[in-house]
Amino acid sequence: MKVLVCIKRAIDYNVHIRIADDGSGVITDGVKHSVNPFDEIALEQAIRWKEAGRVDEVVAVSIGAASCDDQLRTALAFGCDRAIRVEPGAAVAPLTAARVFAALADAEAPDIILMGKQAIDDDNGQTGQMTAALLGWPQATFASTIELGESAARVTREIDNGLETLDVDLPAVITADLRLNEPRYLKLPNIMKAKKKTIEQSSLEALGVTPDISLRVTRTTPPRVRRPGIMVDSPETLVSELKNKGLL
Repeated sequence: MKVLVCIKRAIDYNVHIRIADDGSGVITDGVKHSVNPFDEIALEQAIRWKEAGRVDEVVAVSIGAASCDDQLRTALAFGCDRAIRVEPGAAVAPLTAARVFAALADAEAPDIILMGKQAIDDDNGQTGQMTAALLGWPQATFASTIELGESAARVTREIDNGLETLDVDLPAVITADLRLNEPRYLKLPNIMKAKKKTIEQSSLEALGVTPDISLRVTRTTPPRVRRPGIMVDSPETLVSELKNKGLL
């Protein structure tokens, strides 16, 4: 069985996000980037399957410039067998990413495409669903548990009202939620070995993918600054403050 894990380079979740003065977007120069946390969970799940003998090959793929090689080497340090970077040449919308992953699925013939449910930089949460639609494969999104069988998978997914369990035939697209697992800490020897491994190169043109330009960000603004809260020493003071604010 073969798993294709899609990962994205995103600003590290511990970094304080800053907006450019002209509102053109988020400042990324000189900022620490990491594997998108939900994609890291997908990586961990694929490697656990491999270690358990359920999966024979795990291939990591990312779309981006040469800077994405750092995140792909992280995937190799996790235990991925191969890594592929697709050069986009421009900003990548969810539909473009889905077309890339669909084209790679045609070339690689994986049994499962596994990715995070969303990226923490844009929070679109669309790529997995679009990929499944383009391929005509079943999908199971927001997975909190996955039971992998020979030709099908049972996926428990988180929904607004609780949990839902689906049986999906393989091949399928599955997106990982936060509770699926806790990614491991990488060992230094594995990190050093990953630095010596080759990352395969491709491009949108080589895959026959036309970039989707239907979405354009016109301006980025930070959230409004909230006034700090206050501590009150009695119910009377609380009522008074609420009245002053017009809430009572």
